[in-house]
Amino acid sequence: MLGGTFDPVHLGHLRSALELLEVLQLDRVHMVPAKVPPLRDTPQVTPEERLTLLQLGIGDTPGLVADPRELERDGPSYSADTLASLRREYGDQARLVMALGHDAFLRLADWHSPQRLFELAHLVVIDRPGCEAPLTTALAELIEGREVFSPGALMRRPAGGLLRLALPTRLSISATEIRRRLASNRSVRFLLPEAVEGRILDNLLYRRR
Repeated sequence: MLGGTFDPVHLGHLRSALELLEVLQLDRVHMVPAKVPPLRDTPQVTPEERLTLLQLGIGDTPGLVADPRELERDGPSYSADTLASLRREYGDQARLVMALGHDAFLRLADWHSPQRLFELAHLVVIDRPGCEAPLTTALAELIEGREVFSPGALMRRPAGGLLRLALPTRLSISATEIRRRLASNRSVRFLLPEAVEGRILDNLLYRRR
């Protein structure tokens, strides 16, 4: 599972998902747009539109799935609830992985039911250039004894481990900067899949009102 606002989905998101699939030898990666992100401002584009952009971005890429399950639930989009849904779908013995960026990982202790995340899945932290902040005491206690250092060691159990992973291609693309560029009518070419860029421009998404 790779969750996020995908506001909008860009090539960094999609390349990371594809490399997670390959490096961890996963069957599939569920890319799950948040309907109501609990720890972020509400996106200016609707969840349904962000899902459509994600579907366009993925296209026919094998192994990547645009998963609407958080749009189908009421209330905040808690990752623990999404993982519980995936666990019911795949069974107790399936190896489930939730991937998140290092910046999100640093706030993990503030998430809803963070301990439950490890009961349901492994966590894989995608290293990002420039993210070197020290762990808080609460986060250090949360992950104590959970870290492993290879995908093979992670996959020995269905859940409960933590792996920090530097992906082969680390595209430092910012959705925030993309929104700024769109708002000021500047080019976003080569930051987004062509189909995503086309829909955004055709529908005047992310323009200042």
